[in-house]
Amino acid sequence: MTDFFDNYFNIKKMVESKREYKRHMARVEALPEDYRYIFKKIQSHMWMFASGDGFDMMKVHYDLIELFELGAADGKRALEVTGADVAAFCDELLRSARTYTEDWREKLNREVREKLGE
Repeated sequence: MTDFFDNYFNIKKMVESKREYKRHMARVEALPEDYRYIFKKIQSHMWMFASGDGFDMMKVHYDLIELFELGAADGKRALEVTGADVAAFCDELLRSARTYTEDWREKLNREVREKLGE
């Protein structure tokens, strides 16, 4: 139970996380327009699948910002970095984060195992 309070009701941690998020979003605003647009689309898409406290997803977002900064610095357009299938690009990013779909899969398998005793 203390883990719950340490993670979800730790005001100091929440304030620092919010500051860190704002710093990273300032980096997004400094990107070229095509990168900003795609980042925001990816971000809203990915949050539909976020699970738990969302910190896994934040790491993915911060890594994405870094990837986009490198691409922009190399003079590449955003779609050269993501590829034309941005949804598939998102799927690859989500592989390293805990998602609701993963939770649903685990729940389904657990319920079947419990019912069938295996």
